[in-house]
Amino acid sequence: MKLAVCILGATGSIGTSTLSVISHNHDKYQVHSVIAHKNYKKLIEICHKYSPKYAVLTDISAATQFRSEYKGSTQLLTHDTAVIDCATDLEVHTVVSAMVGAKGLLPTFAAAAEGKRVLLANKESLVVAGPLLMQTALSCGASIVPVDSEHNAILQALPESYKVGTRPAGVSKLHLTASGGPFWSKPDVDFNTVTPAQACSHPNWSMGSKITVDSATMMNKGLELIEARWLFDMPAEDLNVLVHQQSIIHSLVEYCDGSLVAQLGLPDMSIPIAYALSYPARTPSGAKSLDLLSSRALTFEKPDLKRFPCLYLAQQVLTESPDKAVVLNAANEVAVEGFLKQSLSFADIPVIVEKTLSRVQGVVESLDAIMSLDSQSRGVAQQLMGETCQQYYSLS
Repeated sequence: MKLAVCILGATGSIGTSTLSVISHNHDKYQVHSVIAHKNYKKLIEICHKYSPKYAVLTDISAATQFRSEYKGSTQLLTHDTAVIDCATDLEVHTVVSAMVGAKGLLPTFAAAAEGKRVLLANKESLVVAGPLLMQTALSCGASIVPVDSEHNAILQALPESYKVGTRPAGVSKLHLTASGGPFWSKPDVDFNTVTPAQACSHPNWSMGSKITVDSATMMNKGLELIEARWLFDMPAEDLNVLVHQQSIIHSLVEYCDGSLVAQLGLPDMSIPIAYALSYPARTPSGAKSLDLLSSRALTFEKPDLKRFPCLYLAQQVLTESPDKAVVLNAANEVAVEGFLKQSLSFADIPVIVEKTLSRVQGVVESLDAIMSLDSQSRGVAQQLMGETCQQYYSLS
């Protein structure tokens, strides 16, 4: 019997890769429902190819366009709870949580509360609500499987008997690798003049614009440290970042006997997605295998926290005030959006984040408290942008 899969964020890079993996394993999985924001044209293509039972577009005008252009069997849902309804549908076995940003939080929690197998690519769910999400999964019998290449690599380097959310036995440290983004090897770049096109030009990975900018600021790695804290129940002092520009080693697990176990592979998200879908077994991903003989030399460097202060801010939050991860994430989302809209310089992204962190306080004891703090943090970050930002450049 095929396992039914709900894909939150079906038109994004993770959603696209997930659909590709499912195509290589059509005898094992079927697409039950696909959720997107406003890319109705791509969603129509997906519906024609995979014939899901349901589709959801959260943008009203996009939903109207979908209805006028799509002629097929998939039912379009537009009601307020449509996303959560798909994620919790009784027929669904696996939910791929790949919506970008905090908007993926509620459906991810809903899926976990229903005991689903949750393939987690929405890093914000763990960043802002890690303890609550892991507790919900444990109490409701859900399975949280990380899709991020770094956390997935750690999972691959641990014994099959390991249970996500617990500290792995015999492990002394986890090393997360970072490509360094497009500017690591360009020390002369003036961050005040960096354009969105430059920041979104990643040397190794093909990703969405928001996460690519996060990679350029190295905030992405900071958020992944926070994720690792809750996924693997490892304290901040046992989590480390190594800049590895080749993006071949995706993470390393350091054991108490001095052994280092690493996962290697080409930078292709199909690999961690395939492992997450079939975990703890393996299934074809459609990705090419790594040819070690033709690979470049593998190098490792210490991150430059002065040049990339977003990583420092995330480390500080993780070490000193984990509740402020909500503020960190919200302020970063606002700042990155401002940068992509050319109303904020690349250099000012960490400035907005740091100022928001200094102005907003809060305790996150419940999901409602998290959502309230998230909203408050976004308001403060928007205000800070309005006070200090101007049009730094114009692209023609």
